[in-house]
Amino acid sequence: MLFSSPAFLFFFLPIVLSLYYLFPDKARNNLLLVASLIFYAWGELYYVLLMLFSIFINYGFGLAVQPNKPDKSRKIALGIAITSNLLILIGFKYANFITDNINILLSELSLKTINLTQIPLPIGISFFTFQAMSYVIDVSKKEATVQKNIFDLALYISLFPQLIAGPIVRFHDVAEQIRHRVVSFSLFFSGTQRFIYGLAKKMLIANPLGAVADQIFSLAADDLSMETAWLGICCYTLQIYFDFSGYSDMAIGLGRMFGFRFLENFNYPYISRSIQEFWRRWHISLSSWFRDYLYIPLGGNRKGSIRTYVNLLTVFFLCGLWHGSSWNFIAWGLFHGGFLMLERMGLGKFMLQQAKLLQHGYTLLIVMVGWVFFRAESMSSAWTFLQTMFMPIKSETVYPAIYYLTEYVVICLILGVILATPIWSNLNKKWINQLWAPHSKTNTSLAIGHNLATAVYLSFLTLCCFASIAANTYNPFIYFRF
Repeated sequence: MLFSSPAFLFFFLPIVLSLYYLFPDKARNNLLLVASLIFYAWGELYYVLLMLFSIFINYGFGLAVQPNKPDKSRKIALGIAITSNLLILIGFKYANFITDNINILLSELSLKTINLTQIPLPIGISFFTFQAMSYVIDVSKKEATVQKNIFDLALYISLFPQLIAGPIVRFHDVAEQIRHRVVSFSLFFSGTQRFIYGLAKKMLIANPLGAVADQIFSLAADDLSMETAWLGICCYTLQIYFDFSGYSDMAIGLGRMFGFRFLENFNYPYISRSIQEFWRRWHISLSSWFRDYLYIPLGGNRKGSIRTYVNLLTVFFLCGLWHGSSWNFIAWGLFHGGFLMLERMGLGKFMLQQAKLLQHGYTLLIVMVGWVFFRAESMSSAWTFLQTMFMPIKSETVYPAIYYLTEYVVICLILGVILATPIWSNLNKKWINQLWAPHSKTNTSLAIGHNLATAVYLSFLTLCCFASIAANTYNPFIYFRF
């Protein structure tokens, strides 16, 4: 069920919210748990059993690794827990990819290939598996208290606002909120506002630009011109940011409506001046997960330069693979890992000596080139697209970029560039600070006017989003497949 679908907006969410505020405090967690399982079962009826299995085994693993157990048994239980979760992830997400690559090798050796039925990918399996693993690991490291109420643990793993596309929430960040949280009008309103902003990002910017990107990336090599290729990757660069950050905004907003406070997942990544900074700003919950549960345990940067480079490449190889069972994702991960390694070797210091504009340009270029691997359907199509971007091949049958640049697409590109930076946010904060300054001479009528203007603005965005949904336009969520 998409957050931008009529079923969610006009049926599921209003019913759950109404019941939530009608129910007594003690019953609200149970309501959210049932609602979350229904939410997942809506599109994954059979795979909800997989989620329940994950909840059950990780509840047991949490009890087995808690500090009052003998150290040896705790280490064994932790190893089994990590292995079990990874086997679930590998079995459902990577089995076909591994088999296909083994079959290529077997074919080269003229040996009999393996016949494996295509295994459907459970939506959001990477997200809820990582959350479950982090819970068990944190309990074993005494960074989280073991959860002895299986229903509360089930709510943590299955909570529908961030269930299928993040952000990845750590148990110790929400444990107290699961036990006790306070709902208020101000928190509910801020959640509603954040949800509407996220929905607008998704429907009004990401979707129109995504439709253009899809058309361009589907062109045959002979029909692709240099300027069209650059337009395609520019559209996709903005699409993936507004699609995923929009989803995170909606998840954070929904959490606030139910009294939860989730951590931020994006911090204007496209204003970064290095690839290191980009990964501190992009998909923050995933970056910090790999840092804390893989990079640091591998030794981080504490065991010499060579070991640091190996650790970086290992982490980003797995980061790419986490995003999908394809060599394109692996190439994307290694591409970023390679530049992180180069920046540690000296490229980072060199770039710091350059003009800020050059630093921004360098980072954005690397990120956009990386997105080509992320978006293309195969490695060969990625190379062809990159070749056209940087070494154009003359062709008589090309679709010029102007063919795709409708007025609305141009407006989306302009808005996308502006809103991908903190320009608008800073102006808005400056205005609010002046309006509500302690010693400001602003009168009450102006404050009321500001609140009314905000309400009208939010209503306008909501109507625009509903109109887009009613038109049944292009409406995917990129990160659903992860």
